[in-house]
Amino acid sequence: MASSPPSLNQKVEEIAGGIGEKSILVEENVLQKHAAFFDMNRDGLIYPWETFKGMREIGGGIFLSFGSAIFINVLLSQATRPGKFPSLLFPIEIKNIQLGKHGSDSGVYDTQGRFVPSKFEAIFSKHAHKNPNSLTYDELKEMIKANREPRDLKGRIGSSAEWSALYHLAKDKDGLLQKDTIRAVYDGSLFEQLKNQHSSSPKKN
Repeated sequence: MASSPPSLNQKVEEIAGGIGEKSILVEENVLQKHAAFFDMNRDGLIYPWETFKGMREIGGGIFLSFGSAIFINVLLSQATRPGKFPSLLFPIEIKNIQLGKHGSDSGVYDTQGRFVPSKFEAIFSKHAHKNPNSLTYDELKEMIKANREPRDLKGRIGSSAEWSALYHLAKDKDGLLQKDTIRAVYDGSLFEQLKNQHSSSPKKN
């Protein structure tokens, strides 16, 4: 007898990239996992000093870390705290992090913070010209430009700042952003990897 079809409520796994990569549940809010690294005391809130500390732990210099703390928290605080009075401490609420999603991005996170495999693969099918599994700096700039939306200054600035910081922190010795590195950003694992790499190294100034 033929087996019955799977339940519509059954969680389905989608895998982006090559064989052997960790699967990501399509129902999982991986954007929350991405942000949770910076929640140092695990209270569900990220304050600027936690963003600063997190950036330092993954190898960011003082100026990059300070600038990121100001930029990220000012940009995302009120967006992730709908209906609440603005706070001068600029906390980010992780449970609402998807509300801070800006335009002019790659679309790899959907509006619910979930991973979209087809959008991830499109990054490389459209822009990885020299190597199918990595991006050069020029290819990265091409992708950022291609994702720009009309009259979306906030989104353009946000996208450019995020990708520039990622390139600075995670490019390899040949100046390439590898596919598995970019994927690790989206599944929330890259920050721990970078922290482990830099834990025994002197801090940058």
